[in-house]
Amino acid sequence: MDRQQSGFTLIEMSIVLVIIGVIMGAVAIGTGLQRDAEYKRIKQTYLDPWVQAYNSYYQRTGVVIGDNQVEPRLMVNGERYTAAGGAPISGGNMTAVTAPNAVCRGAAGQNMARGFTAGTDPSIRDLMAQAGVRMPAGRAVGSEDRYAYLDSNGNPQELQVCFQWNNPGTASGAGNVLVLTGLTPDLARALDQMIDGVADAQEGVFRQEGIANGTANQAGVQWEGNNQQNITQTGAATGGSALNEDQVLVVTAHYKMNQ
Repeated sequence: MDRQQSGFTLIEMSIVLVIIGVIMGAVAIGTGLQRDAEYKRIKQTYLDPWVQAYNSYYQRTGVVIGDNQVEPRLMVNGERYTAAGGAPISGGNMTAVTAPNAVCRGAAGQNMARGFTAGTDPSIRDLMAQAGVRMPAGRAVGSEDRYAYLDSNGNPQELQVCFQWNNPGTASGAGNVLVLTGLTPDLARALDQMIDGVADAQEGVFRQEGIANGTANQAGVQWEGNNQQNITQTGAATGGSALNEDQVLVVTAHYKMNQ
């Protein structure tokens, strides 16, 4: 007697496929939620505490970080600001004056436009410690200005905090700003959304470095760069040819300080 061979029915196969789809969807959602949680942690345990440290330094010393307490210029690293012949020390038309270097630790941040010279310009860590200001935990003791995280492709990235003064008319924000380097585009947009309520590279207190000035009373622009561009590229908000294994492109943000 022949034995009849049994197999899966179409209904059973459909149920299996649905279950597999649900599992894969749950994994994808879980990865997204984990990344969102990390972005919130970066803001709450790294970025916000650095803003608080900057404000604490001002409250304790009476000047912004790196400024001269006897003859303040009201600018970050103002003690090393040299006014050219006829240029004002503070006030007047300062649009075209040469801004002092940034205040960082060790070196300027990745792709940062402003310079920093170790040994000549003051160290952000030394200034904070001398004023008795407690710094965020950061990456480690001695590297409080850094923060390590993974980009969307699972590759390591490092944030770095510096401070600098921007000339009047600077599109990314005039006056004293926190400079945050090493941001992947999606992290930059997430932080901007949390800080300003909208991911706009040209408006609010959190802006992209190097962004062009827009037209008054019109909507701003998207953050440049996306997760399909690798770390060697620069570009607009769309397009890109990076592989899933590539380290994601990073951008720099300026976060305007209150003083």
